[in-house]
Amino acid sequence: MFRLTIHNPDNDAHFMRVKPVKATVRVRRDGVLLAETRAALRVLETGRDVYDPVIYIPATDLTAQLQTVEGKSTHCPLKGDASYLTLDGTEIAWIYDRPLPFADLIAGHVAFYREKVAIEEIGPDA
Repeated sequence: MFRLTIHNPDNDAHFMRVKPVKATVRVRRDGVLLAETRAALRVLETGRDVYDPVIYIPATDLTAQLQTVEGKSTHCPLKGDASYLTLDGTEIAWIYDRPLPFADLIAGHVAFYREKVAIEEIGPDA
């Protein structure tokens, strides 16, 4: 098991803690399975605020075809550059496809907007 705390090199108060999720994680939208994994990561971040935890799913464990939102990208000084993903025209997720070197642990992982999908953790440690 690993736990990793990553700090923004320009701001010690901005950091994230990355922990493996010890359960099976399933993501659904309107009853349709979008992802299932035993390799999810939980990211807890503190910056301008203490943010709600976000679960990152390996992109290889997606069961749905998500499309990239053309021309939309954002930059986080802690994580890097993110692209956004849609399903049937609705933006539902993002991916740090160009992470900063110290945040490459989340490279290739997709995070879903909790208000747009159902995220379920199944197992004894859920």
